Amino acid sequence: MLKFPVDAPNARVVRTLEELGFRLIRKREHIALLRENPDGSKTPLTMPNHLYIKSSTLRTICTQAGISREDFLSAFDKS
Repeated sequence: MLKFPVDAPNARVVRTLEELGFRLIRKREHIALLRENPDGSKTPLTMPNHLYIKSSTLRTICTQAGISREDFLSAFDKS
């Protein structure tokens, strides 16, 4: 099973989430993103604005956003 990166750069994580359909709403102490789903619903996502994001935080972000580990890691490798 592939593992999440230990300390992923913040900018790369945001690019990855944008590739997965999220758009950046606000970037201050926290980063707010939003994804509009095909059924008309919206999925909000908030993450800390740190230089590096821990693997445990990435795991929680993906769980809350409904992103599978494989989907995130394949998009992360491309960005």
